[in-house]
Formats: sequence, structure tokens, C-alpha cells
Amino acid sequence: MTIDVSKELNDLGYEFESKGSSKVYEAKFSSITDANPTDISFCYYDGDKAINYISRSNAGIILCKNSIRDKINPKDGQCLYFLENPRLAFVQLFHKYNDTKDVRQISQCAILHESAKVGKDCTIGAYSVVDKDCIVGDNCIIGNRVSLRNCVIGNNCIIQSGTVIGEDGFAYERYENNELLQFPHIGKVIIGDNVEICANCSIARGSLSNTIIDDGTKLDALVHIAHNVKIGKNCELTAGTVIGGSTVVGNSTWTGLNSTLKDNIRVGNNVIVGAGAMVIKDVEDKDIVAGVPAKSIKNKTSTNLTFLMAGQKD
Repeated sequence: MTIDVSKELNDLGYEFESKGSSKVYEAKFSSITDANPTDISFCYYDGDKAINYISRSNAGIILCKNSIRDKINPKDGQCLYFLENPRLAFVQLFHKYNDTKDVRQISQCAILHESAKVGKDCTIGAYSVVDKDCIVGDNCIIGNRVSLRNCVIGNNCIIQSGTVIGEDGFAYERYENNELLQFPHIGKVIIGDNVEICANCSIARGSLSNTIIDDGTKLDALVHIAHNVKIGKNCELTAGTVIGGSTVVGNSTWTGLNSTLKDNIRVGNNVIVGAGAMVIKDVEDKDIVAGVPAKSIKNKTSTNLTFLMAGQKD
């Protein structure tokens, strides 16, 4: 299969300019550092960093940012496309021409309780458990050794290997003699549509209410979500994020590597939490917080957002 990049970008609604020999290429995609002359790649960087990457690349077609249009020219036989968001365009093209979904099947080694309900066109990997009364929506991919208890999973979700969803959270009351009594957990985990959860995450069921992860949210590996947490739509929680019990996170919020949000706080919509931050109080919409304890740095123009958002862009 071949790809006409100019036509595809037009069809996707992009405004762009190009330099060089615009050709129809085989639908082969690669990183900018490893690409061959027949490959399509992208460069997300600006300025001198972008120019250095592009000038060293052997890619036949590179999608670049508009900001460097007047600062670089293509090599012989190469074509550079300049547009607002080359990374997004690259991903859209990739998914169109590389829809290589595995044949959907449920492993003979998976364990499904007789009361569990699994939707159409689902994959469930080896040694995964879908426990009593769990519901899994249509077109879901459940990896190997996943444990699902006390939960409802929406449509088009991906849950990678080793993740545990729906176990009891951590909550105890002390007697006068200091012995501990577990607080009851009777809630569920409710996961919306198009949610992706990477490997070895842990999401606790609610105690007296439900733990909720809304549509489109993505969790990186080793994320821990405590009981009663509510996470909005289209959030990105990068690796090692920990969210304490009953905390509420708004829509389209991003948390950096190894960041921590304490229990019983509210984090607004479109918030950026810097890598390694310790958030101990409420955060307003569209704020940027970093540090230990985390403080707002939204108005500090010297802040290096690349550092704060470590891990977001590769």
C-alpha cells in the first residue's frame, strides 16, 4: 500500500506547506533517527534542535513544525512538510495505514466467572481473571495476568498485563487498644470508553461510593489510584503517578512522572502537574504546579516546561 502524503494531509484538514520532492511513498513509518529514504517520519522540536535532527535524518518525508519553515531546506530526494502539529498528523497517518489488530480471542487459560459479562470482539490474555458480576464492554483488549473484580469496563478499552482493578483500598479504623479494623469497601470501579491502562497499574474499588475513570483517559505503567478517586475525561497520568483516596481530578489534566496527589483534594481541568511534584492542596483550572510541596508556577515565564512534562513527548 502506498501513501500520498499531500492528499492525506488535505483530507485530514491540515494547512501545510512543503519543500522538496513530494512523492507517493510506501506506508512505512519510522523514528527520525532510524528512518531510511523510503520512510515517513516527524520532528516535534523547534529551533536549532529541530534543524539538527532533520539535517541528520535519512527519512524521505519528514513532518515538521511551521516555526522552522524558513530555517531549513530538504536534502536531495527528500520532502519536508511544515504544519502546526506534525506529531498528531504522523500518528493519524500511522493508524490509518497500520491498523494491524490481532484476531480477537479469549485465552483458554483466562478465568471468567459465570456471572461476568464480556462484550463483542474482545481479547482476554492468558491467566487473566474476570470475576463475579464484572462487565467488560465491546472491542476491549485485556492483557495477560490482569485481575478484574468489582468493576465495569466501557467499550474500546485497553488494559495491559499485570494490572489489578477492583481490589479493596487501604482504610482502617483503630480501636482504643490500637488494633486496626478495615473500613468496608462495597463500591466498584467504573471505567468509561476508550480508556487505556498500561502495565502493572492498581486501581482500588470505592469504599462507600465508586472509583471512576472517565472516557478517553490514559494511564501509564505503575500508576496507583486509591479508593473513591474520580478522574475526568482525556487525562494523561504518566508512570508512577499516585492519587490518594477521594481526590477528584478534572478533564484533560496531565500528571508528570512520579507525581503524587494527596487524598481528599480537587485538581481542576487542564492542569499540568510537574514531574515529581507532591500536590497537597486544591489546584485551580489551567494551573501549572511543581515542586515539593507543589506550588503554582503558571506565571513564572522562565520555567522549563520540558523538564516539568518529562515523558510526554518522545
